[in-house]
Amino acid sequence: MHSARPVNRRSLPLSRVYRLLEPGPVVLLTTAYQGRPNVMSMSWHTMLEFEPPLVGCVVSNRNFSFEALRASRECVINIPTVTIADAVVRCGNVSGRRQDKFAAFGLTTVRAAQVAAPLIDECYANLECRVIDTALVVKCNFFVLEVVKAWVDPAARAPRTLHHRGRGEFMVAGRTIRLRSRAK
Repeated sequence: MHSARPVNRRSLPLSRVYRLLEPGPVVLLTTAYQGRPNVMSMSWHTMLEFEPPLVGCVVSNRNFSFEALRASRECVINIPTVTIADAVVRCGNVSGRRQDKFAAFGLTTVRAAQVAAPLIDECYANLECRVIDTALVVKCNFFVLEVVKAWVDPAARAPRTLHHRGRGEFMVAGRTIRLRSRAK
Protein backbone atom coordinates (compact mmCIF):
# COMPACT_ATOMS: atom_id res chain seq x y z
CA MET A 1 0.00 0.00 0.00
CA HIS A 2 1.25 3.51 -0.82
CA SER A 3 0.97 6.41 1.58
CA ALA A 4 0.29 9.99 0.45
CA ARG A 5 3.88 11.01 1.23
CA PRO A 6 7.08 9.28 2.33
CA VAL A 7 7.16 8.49 6.03
CA ASN A 8 9.36 10.81 8.13
CA ARG A 9 9.81 13.29 5.30
CA ARG A 10 8.66 16.83 4.62
CA SER A 11 8.40 18.69 1.36
CA LEU A 12 11.52 20.61 0.34
CA PRO A 13 11.23 23.82 -1.70
CA LEU A 14 12.62 23.19 -5.19
CA SER A 15 14.85 26.25 -4.82
CA ARG A 16 16.85 24.29 -2.22
CA VAL A 17 17.48 21.10 -4.21
CA TYR A 18 20.96 22.32 -5.19
CA ARG A 19 21.94 22.22 -1.52
CA LEU A 20 21.55 18.43 -1.59
CA LEU A 21 23.52 17.80 -4.77
CA GLU A 22 26.52 20.10 -4.70
CA PRO A 23 29.00 17.94 -6.62
CA GLY A 24 32.37 18.59 -5.06
CA PRO A 25 34.75 20.98 -3.40
CA VAL A 26 34.57 24.72 -3.81
CA VAL A 27 37.31 25.68 -6.25
CA LEU A 28 38.95 28.91 -7.31
CA LEU A 29 38.62 29.44 -11.05
CA THR A 30 41.33 31.66 -12.48
CA THR A 31 41.20 33.31 -15.88
CA ALA A 32 43.34 35.79 -17.78
CA TYR A 33 41.93 38.14 -20.37
CA GLN A 34 43.52 41.16 -22.02
CA GLY A 35 46.55 40.76 -19.76
CA ARG A 36 44.50 40.81 -16.57
CA PRO A 37 44.16 37.78 -14.29
CA ASN A 38 41.04 37.21 -12.19
CA VAL A 39 39.79 34.65 -9.69
CA MET A 40 36.31 33.56 -8.64
CA SER A 41 34.94 30.94 -6.28
CA MET A 42 32.96 28.16 -7.95
CA SER A 43 31.09 25.14 -6.69
CA TRP A 44 28.95 24.24 -9.71
CA HIS A 45 31.21 21.77 -11.51
CA THR A 46 31.24 18.09 -12.32
CA MET A 47 33.49 15.47 -13.89
CA LEU A 48 32.22 14.42 -17.31
CA GLU A 49 34.90 11.97 -18.48
CA PHE A 50 37.94 10.17 -17.07
CA GLU A 51 40.39 10.23 -20.01
CA PRO A 52 40.90 12.76 -21.28
CA PRO A 53 39.65 14.41 -18.10
CA LEU A 54 36.64 16.58 -18.94
CA VAL A 55 34.97 18.92 -16.46
CA GLY A 56 31.67 20.73 -16.88
CA CYS A 57 31.11 23.97 -15.02
CA VAL A 58 28.58 26.75 -14.72
CA VAL A 59 29.84 30.34 -14.65
CA SER A 60 27.13 32.98 -14.42
CA ASN A 61 27.03 35.42 -17.30
CA ARG A 62 26.86 38.16 -14.65
CA ASN A 63 30.34 37.24 -13.38
CA PHE A 64 33.42 39.08 -14.59
CA SER A 65 35.06 35.68 -15.18
CA PHE A 66 32.36 34.65 -17.67
CA GLU A 67 33.56 37.13 -20.29
CA ALA A 68 37.20 36.15 -19.73
CA LEU A 69 36.49 32.41 -19.98
CA ARG A 70 34.32 32.81 -23.05
CA ALA A 71 36.90 34.98 -24.85
CA SER A 72 40.15 33.27 -23.80
CA ARG A 73 38.73 29.71 -23.81
CA GLU A 74 41.09 28.68 -20.99
CA CYS A 75 41.30 28.72 -17.21
CA VAL A 76 42.74 26.99 -14.16
CA ILE A 77 40.66 25.14 -11.60
CA ASN A 78 42.53 25.61 -8.32
CA ILE A 79 41.50 23.30 -5.48
CA PRO A 80 41.94 24.90 -2.04
CA THR A 81 41.78 23.39 1.42
CA VAL A 82 39.98 24.68 4.47
CA THR A 83 43.16 26.52 5.52
CA ILE A 84 42.28 29.34 3.08
CA ALA A 85 38.48 29.11 3.49
CA ASP A 86 38.14 32.78 4.35
CA ALA A 87 39.87 33.87 1.13
CA VAL A 88 37.80 31.39 -0.89
CA VAL A 89 34.52 32.78 0.44
CA ARG A 90 35.66 36.38 0.08
CA CYS A 91 36.64 35.76 -3.57
CA GLY A 92 33.05 34.69 -4.16
CA ASN A 93 31.55 37.77 -2.53
CA VAL A 94 33.23 40.54 -4.55
CA SER A 95 33.67 41.25 -8.24
CA GLY A 96 37.03 41.34 -9.96
CA ARG A 97 35.86 44.10 -12.29
CA ARG A 98 37.30 46.80 -10.04
CA GLN A 99 39.46 44.89 -7.56
CA ASP A 100 42.59 42.73 -7.69
CA LYS A 101 41.30 39.81 -5.62
CA PHE A 102 44.72 38.11 -5.54
CA ALA A 103 46.25 41.08 -3.69
CA ALA A 104 43.15 41.74 -1.59
CA PHE A 105 42.94 38.19 -0.25
CA GLY A 106 46.61 37.19 -0.11
CA LEU A 107 46.65 34.69 -2.99
CA THR A 108 49.93 34.03 -4.82
CA THR A 109 49.85 33.52 -8.57
CA VAL A 110 52.18 31.09 -10.32
CA ARG A 111 52.69 30.86 -14.09
CA ALA A 112 50.86 27.91 -15.65
CA ALA A 113 52.57 25.59 -18.14
CA GLN A 114 49.93 25.46 -20.89
CA VAL A 115 47.42 28.28 -20.35
CA ALA A 116 47.63 32.02 -19.68
CA ALA A 117 45.51 31.89 -16.52
CA PRO A 118 47.59 31.61 -13.33
CA LEU A 119 47.80 28.82 -10.79
CA ILE A 120 47.19 29.72 -7.14
CA ASP A 121 50.13 28.61 -4.99
CA GLU A 122 48.06 28.29 -1.79
CA CYS A 123 45.88 25.57 -3.39
CA TYR A 124 46.91 21.94 -3.08
CA ALA A 125 45.97 21.08 -6.69
CA ASN A 126 45.69 23.02 -9.94
CA LEU A 127 44.08 21.91 -13.20
CA GLU A 128 45.00 23.81 -16.35
CA CYS A 129 42.01 23.68 -18.70
CA ARG A 130 40.89 24.61 -22.19
CA VAL A 131 37.26 25.13 -23.19
CA ILE A 132 36.33 22.44 -25.71
CA ASP A 133 32.54 22.83 -25.91
CA THR A 134 30.33 25.91 -25.57
CA ALA A 135 27.08 24.43 -26.92
CA LEU A 136 25.26 25.06 -23.62
CA VAL A 137 26.85 28.40 -22.73
CA VAL A 138 24.06 30.59 -24.14
CA LYS A 139 21.26 28.48 -22.65
CA CYS A 140 22.81 27.37 -19.32
CA ASN A 141 26.19 29.16 -18.86
CA PHE A 142 27.69 25.65 -19.00
CA PHE A 143 31.27 25.23 -20.26
CA VAL A 144 32.97 21.92 -21.00
CA LEU A 145 36.67 22.01 -20.12
CA GLU A 146 39.46 19.60 -20.93
CA VAL A 147 42.18 19.34 -18.31
CA VAL A 148 45.47 19.66 -20.23
CA LYS A 149 47.88 19.74 -17.27
CA ALA A 150 47.39 18.81 -13.62
CA TRP A 151 49.50 19.71 -10.59
CA VAL A 152 49.26 18.44 -7.01
CA ASP A 153 51.23 19.14 -3.84
CA PRO A 154 52.70 15.74 -2.81
CA ALA A 155 52.74 16.87 0.83
CA ALA A 156 48.92 17.13 0.86
CA ARG A 157 48.13 13.60 2.00
CA ALA A 158 44.52 14.05 3.13
CA PRO A 159 43.41 17.51 1.99
CA ARG A 160 40.40 18.88 3.85
CA THR A 161 38.38 20.53 1.11
CA LEU A 162 35.52 22.97 1.49
CA HIS A 163 32.04 22.04 0.20
CA HIS A 164 29.31 24.64 -0.30
CA ARG A 165 25.87 23.69 0.98
CA GLY A 166 24.22 26.98 0.05
CA ARG A 167 23.21 30.14 1.87
CA GLY A 168 26.58 30.64 3.56
CA GLU A 169 26.79 27.08 4.87
CA PHE A 170 29.86 24.94 4.19
CA MET A 171 30.99 21.44 5.06
CA VAL A 172 34.61 20.30 5.36
CA ALA A 173 35.61 16.95 3.88
CA GLY A 174 36.24 14.46 6.66
CA ARG A 175 37.71 11.04 7.03
CA THR A 176 38.23 8.70 4.10
CA ILE A 177 36.89 5.15 4.02
CA ARG A 178 37.77 2.43 1.51
CA LEU A 179 35.23 -0.02 0.08
CA ARG A 180 35.83 -2.76 -2.47
CA SER A 181 35.36 -1.54 -6.01
CA ARG A 182 36.40 -2.59 -9.48
CA ALA A 183 36.48 1.01 -10.67
CA LYS A 184 39.84 2.64 -11.39
